[in-house]
Amino acid sequence: MLIHNFWLFVVASLALNITPGNDMLYVATRSTSQGVKAGIISSLGICVGCMVHILAAVIGLSALIAQSAIAFNVIKYVGAAYLIYLGIRALLSKTQAFNVSEKKAKLGYSKIFWQGVLTNVLNPKVALFFLAFLPQFIDISAKHAWPQILFLGAWFDIGGTLVNILVAVLFGRLGNWFNKSAWFQKWQGKVTGAILIGLGIKVATK
Repeated sequence: MLIHNFWLFVVASLALNITPGNDMLYVATRSTSQGVKAGIISSLGICVGCMVHILAAVIGLSALIAQSAIAFNVIKYVGAAYLIYLGIRALLSKTQAFNVSEKKAKLGYSKIFWQGVLTNVLNPKVALFFLAFLPQFIDISAKHAWPQILFLGAWFDIGGTLVNILVAVLFGRLGNWFNKSAWFQKWQGKVTGAILIGLGIKVATK
């Protein structure tokens, strides 16, 4: 199974996974209001929801490659432009507090899990991101592309889940401190923005 620039994918995935977003905010909020266990369960729910998007990307991108390599390359370059856009937005965005609320209504663990699933599944930006991000690392000359897509997606999902679990532990124990400290969000956003722009330019100019 050939994967283009795998270590670049690893670095980009890590940078993206540690950047605060809706999923991380949900985990942080649950951890702060209901404890570490609730945050971890939220993380597992988000992991399952993310797999739904990954499977959809496997089906959609594999079908596109099978029908037309030209069409896939068009999607790839459009995706590169989208990544550059996300990078520029991350660089220019102002640092904001996490705004984690400790007053969030408490739920049973089952409801927390499924709310985590829905939080991710119903977010169209996640689907759009996978369609833009994963094609940059796929070798369409290989006999089958779907194992590459599945592997990359699973790597990204597992890495994101581990980061969210860490967030659950930290916010469950130090939620108030993190809620008042914006420094860690600032450098994450800048690093992620630079990586996304660099990745988009690399794809567009190769």
